[in-house]
Amino acid sequence: MALHGAAKGVCVSIRVACRHYSWENSVNLIKQLRERTSAPMKDVKAALVDSNWDIEAAQKELRKRGKVLASKKSSRTASEGLLALAQTPSKLALVELNCETDFVARNDIFQHLALCLAKQALSLDNSSSSAFHVGPQSFEDLTLNLEHPKINGETSIHNAITEVAAMMGENVRLRRGYVMPTSPHGFISTYLHTSPQPGLGRIAGILSLQVDDGKTQAEALQRVGSELAMHVVAAKPLFLTKELVPSDALENEREILKSQAEASGKPQMAIDKMVEGRLRKYFEDVVFMDQKFIMNDTLNVKAVLDNLSKEVGSSVRVVDFLRMEVGEGIAR
Repeated sequence: MALHGAAKGVCVSIRVACRHYSWENSVNLIKQLRERTSAPMKDVKAALVDSNWDIEAAQKELRKRGKVLASKKSSRTASEGLLALAQTPSKLALVELNCETDFVARNDIFQHLALCLAKQALSLDNSSSSAFHVGPQSFEDLTLNLEHPKINGETSIHNAITEVAAMMGENVRLRRGYVMPTSPHGFISTYLHTSPQPGLGRIAGILSLQVDDGKTQAEALQRVGSELAMHVVAAKPLFLTKELVPSDALENEREILKSQAEASGKPQMAIDKMVEGRLRKYFEDVVFMDQKFIMNDTLNVKAVLDNLSKEVGSSVRVVDFLRMEVGEGIAR
């Protein structure tokens, strides 16, 4: 039988540690334990040798070693990962689960954990009628059952994350989440960018819409809602309307634009017009309702909603929106 890479080292160790043990059984146990735990080959082999080739004892030993290593790695920067989304008719939850590398983010156990955390976030409640932030501390009293072939059983969320970190060999952490209630006579549209499977992605656009008449055309609403959620991801709006731009942010922008205009050496009247014109451009860049629609840049978002309202025969308005991206704001 031909052996390659790490298997050659395993072959030598097995012969030394267990001369009387059949070669075929040794290789089969290593394969089984690898499939059960996803642990590195050298760790699997060492655990089996230390446990006298008792696979159940070796699996327990791997879990102990992994949790110690996970604790040591918890201070390392984790800026990769995935966003996970879960939704019911009454609310939506979005969480960010981080790891150190994109390789781990593609692992099915990591992805399964992220989806389970999003579902648990739906149980979090708040008296607010708008989207609210939930931090890791909000999950402290919650439990979950991962029900995955390689990791299952009811446990605390902290222990579940530690267990997955141990299996992955990286720092894994729940960074943040948001819960958005569905408005009365409304619905929530979503878009996940770079999505490896339903409910997961690296960038999320979430849009809460409200309709005056709850019996309007659902198909048209969902179509435009999905397009606007995609717009949120692509255009990166910061504010819903001009009125919601903080006065200090507006004054700061005005001062910057004024300083730039004065450098042109033009008369004051021309400078004032330049500042106002550039402020309009600023609003088009950061205010959702004023942005040019990515699917048709001859319209802004307000015009898209006006057209939708005419199509369905009822007023449609945006209640709230949310854009979230994996790793944003984390120093790398």
